[in-house]
Parts: sequence; structure tokens; C-alpha cells
Amino acid sequence: MNGKKKHAAIDWRAVHQRLDAARAATERAWAPDAEETKRVLKARAQALAREPAQAQAADALELVEFVLAHERYGVETSFVREIHPLTDLTPLPCTPAFVLGVVNLRGEIVSVIDIKKFFDLPEKGLTDLNKVIVLQSETMRFGILADAVLGVRRVSVAEIQPSLPTLTGVREAYLRGVTAGRTVILDAEKVLADERIVVREQVDG
Repeated sequence: MNGKKKHAAIDWRAVHQRLDAARAATERAWAPDAEETKRVLKARAQALAREPAQAQAADALELVEFVLAHERYGVETSFVREIHPLTDLTPLPCTPAFVLGVVNLRGEIVSVIDIKKFFDLPEKGLTDLNKVIVLQSETMRFGILADAVLGVRRVSVAEIQPSLPTLTGVREAYLRGVTAGRTVILDAEKVLADERIVVREQVDG
């Protein structure tokens, strides 16, 4: 017998079996249960549903449609704060003819513009159908008078045409486009920013 210590032979088959068993146990430990699987699948479905919806939103405009002098107009809902019947209108002295006056909306004084006069459109008397569409940006807020409000609808951006031959002069300057159904889309951002329309709280003199 020599002084060298003998090493036992390694049973590689047994080692592989133990590794396979350990791997299977690890996979079982990380496998989601039925509730977790349901939650993950629901989250994936919602994410997939949002992508087409976001793409659709980017390709369409949501408009409030209204009537001015027997023509249909539209303004993006993102600039519309609220819509109210025309009641308790108080005229303002020393203001342009297109400024009808002011109304009190829950304690807030809002000026009202008769945009038909500003656009040189045919005028008609006030009726119970008249509505005030309150437009608002970060720096300005006022109402425009509508002969009637038709509702809210979405239009495809691809459907919008640049203009019509009949839309000239002042109206053309505030035009965003015209739909295939002849709804004139106003550029609310330009309307709210135009110094000619803005009614100051104080009158000089």
C-alpha cells in the first residue's frame, strides 16, 4: 500500500440528476400562479389596446360642432371649457360691435363675442337656441356666440381640406381646414390669441 490517497470515482449521472432536479424546483418557484397569469395577460391586453387608440387619436380631431349663419363650424374640444345657454347678458359700453357683453358663469365674468359680426356673416336675432361656447387657452378665456350647438364628433385629419373658395377675408385667417362634409374648422388658438378680439377688463379714457 502506497502513501497516496485514492479518490472515489464521481458519479456524473447522479450529479446531472441533482442539477436537473434543482433546475425544475427553481422553475416551479418562479412560475406565476393563476391569478398572476391573469393579471399579466390583462396588462398586456390593455397595453396592446392603448397603442391603436393612441395612434387613432393622433390621426383624428374631436370637435364641438355648431351653427353660424346657417353654416356648420367646428372647434377642437381641447380649447372648449364649457357650453352655456345665453342668459343674463350684460352689454359693455365702449367696445367693438362684435362684443355682445358679459355673462356671469358661477361667479366668473366672461365676455361674449358675436363672431358672426367679426367674420361679416349674416346676422339673425337671438333665440333660445343660442349658446355660449367658452374657449380657453393658458392665457385667455372668452365665449363665442353660436346660433345652435350640434354636438361633438371626431373627424379624420386626412379628411380635412385646406380651404374652400367661398372662405375668404377674415374667416380665412382663422381657418384650420374644412371637412368633407363642409364643416369649417376654426383655429381656436389663433382666435384666442388675436389682439383684435381680446376684450380688456378696462377701457382707456
